[in-house]
Amino acid sequence: MLLKVARLLLCGVLGGTVVAAAALPVAIVAGGSARAGGDTWESLPTDLATPRPAQISYVYANDGRTLITAFYDENRQDVPLDQVAPVLRQAVVAAEDTRFYEHHGVDIRGVARAFVSNSRGGAQQGASTLTMQYVRNVLKNDPGLTPQQHLDALADTPVRKVREMRYAQAIEKKLGKNEILQRYLNIAYFGAGAYGIAAAAQTYFGKSPAALTLPEAALLAGLLQSPDADNPISGDRTAALERRAYTLDAMARTRAITAPEAAAAAAADLRLAEQRPPNDCTSVAPEHNDWGFFCDYFRQWWNGRPEFGATPAERDELLRTGGFRIVTALDPGVQAAALAQSLGVYGYGNARSLPIAVVAPGSGRVQALAVNRHYSLEPGRDNTVNQLVAGGAGVAGYQAGSTFKMFTMLAALDAGMPLSTRFKAPSRLASIWPASGPGTCGGRWCPGNDNPSWMDGDRTMWNAFGRSVNTYFVWLEQQVGARRVVEMAQRLGITFRGAADAAMAGRADQWGSFTLGVASTTPLDLANAYAAVAAGGVYCEPLPVLSITDPDGRRLDAGDPRCRQVVDPDVAAAATDAARCPVGRASAAGRCDGGTAENVSAILAGRPVAGKTGSSENNATETFAGFTPQIAAAGIAVNTDSPNDRVGAGISGAVNSAVAQTMAAALRGQPVLAFPPPSRRIAT
Repeated sequence: MLLKVARLLLCGVLGGTVVAAAALPVAIVAGGSARAGGDTWESLPTDLATPRPAQISYVYANDGRTLITAFYDENRQDVPLDQVAPVLRQAVVAAEDTRFYEHHGVDIRGVARAFVSNSRGGAQQGASTLTMQYVRNVLKNDPGLTPQQHLDALADTPVRKVREMRYAQAIEKKLGKNEILQRYLNIAYFGAGAYGIAAAAQTYFGKSPAALTLPEAALLAGLLQSPDADNPISGDRTAALERRAYTLDAMARTRAITAPEAAAAAAADLRLAEQRPPNDCTSVAPEHNDWGFFCDYFRQWWNGRPEFGATPAERDELLRTGGFRIVTALDPGVQAAALAQSLGVYGYGNARSLPIAVVAPGSGRVQALAVNRHYSLEPGRDNTVNQLVAGGAGVAGYQAGSTFKMFTMLAALDAGMPLSTRFKAPSRLASIWPASGPGTCGGRWCPGNDNPSWMDGDRTMWNAFGRSVNTYFVWLEQQVGARRVVEMAQRLGITFRGAADAAMAGRADQWGSFTLGVASTTPLDLANAYAAVAAGGVYCEPLPVLSITDPDGRRLDAGDPRCRQVVDPDVAAAATDAARCPVGRASAAGRCDGGTAENVSAILAGRPVAGKTGSSENNATETFAGFTPQIAAAGIAVNTDSPNDRVGAGISGAVNSAVAQTMAAALRGQPVLAFPPPSRRIAT
């Protein structure tokens, strides 16, 4: 007789109705051998795979506190149980599983109670314990399951119930009750796109789960049964309050709170403070939407790292699901200064722009990427999501003019030519490279100096670099070979993103005009190349992060600088010495006699500084790249949409000043460091 009752009880719960033909003995729960869907109880699996649920990744500025944005598919962040308000824990147990701390995964009393209710036609009860609900959530979220297996995990069938029971009993033998409750609270769905209690507390009340009050905790616990239908944000506010009242009554029955406390909490006003984390780079806070360009670069960098996955799609998925804490190198103060300087040259609404990049020598960490545009998908000239500062995603960059003379000088010094190498620079030079059309000399490419009276004559690397003498550097390139110059630029990270530039790099011996900066580059590539010179010839891959930490608190080495010595330190010191000439500073050897950006010296008064200006053909762009031992920066004035719109030579001084002022802001509060002097061997 007892066996028959047990069969009916279990069948009523598992099926929701009494179907005698499908009755299963209660021995299934206790460990018997009856069959369920063709499987014996003993043959059902007990080892529940528990892959970590998808979690939100947060991205911060360099202080580790200022949120830039977040990346996620599901709004979820795991928290330990001791960071969840006790009243929330009590509310969930009272509302969902009052005997949670007494049963062993399956509640026989709950089975009986549900059967009685179901058989009388009352509200259907499923007798699922919190442990069984945890099992269901794990199966539902397991990325290793097939679509059909996900459906089976949610199907209202006896087989599913029995499988949950089997897993639940096995889990209870391995984990303590509080560990199970913690896992459940971190995986459960609370509606409004919030997965887990941390996301739920933030989404509904704008606070941490530790700060939840009794009315708030009861409301969230009440949502677990029907999270979408009953939630007060997009669902039924009245139903949400009814479920809150039900939970409070249940808490009173379990003596977690008193009846008067339950009544007072039920009468409390429902005050929501909806707050969802931003998602992706276009969701950066409006007051800091300029950070979107840095965010975009960070994401581009992440998706290019093979340690995050075999393909860009896999890496992006990891970012959105991995629950990382990412502290970037973005310095909000430096970023603000760079944006202010960019806007000071070209305001919002101007077709022309001044993208500026700031990098730390010796680490490659990117402190700022600014341009006079809003990072936005909204229409209008002011808005764009094109990567104007760092390049990529279809942006090849812009010509940076004579800043590329740095690579020619480095190649010559590297080949053993000293800074004192002399050449009597003519107004025009018939080069060794063949050419045709206007401006050629006897079938040869024939470049000229922009200001013959100031540039022509007997020159060394010091004053040829200071005065930006084209014919000197074309001659120097001939002596060392164009291929070595192009390879030097590549050593320092100059990337040829455009098809035409990439093709020319393949036949670099013929690229005589390379020294005059005809290849496209970006402010970031250029700043980072000059940073390598500042760091004594140590090139570091540009790096947007300070640290990456996984959900278990492990720091990933993907956030560490990747640096290598690419130029001899004495060669870098010599190039730096000559690069002091353009900015109006005396070289260590005292060999400067004029520069193209002497206003920079006054802006960075008291600090050693070096750099180079650059004007592309017909002043289509104007560029300045500068560096000190601690910081490097570059800016390029350009119309990014129309290369035929020439910014003009008149803007050059403003560009120099904008970059120098940005550097001054980045150096504020830092010690004054000197450049190491070159050896007498190379500086004679």
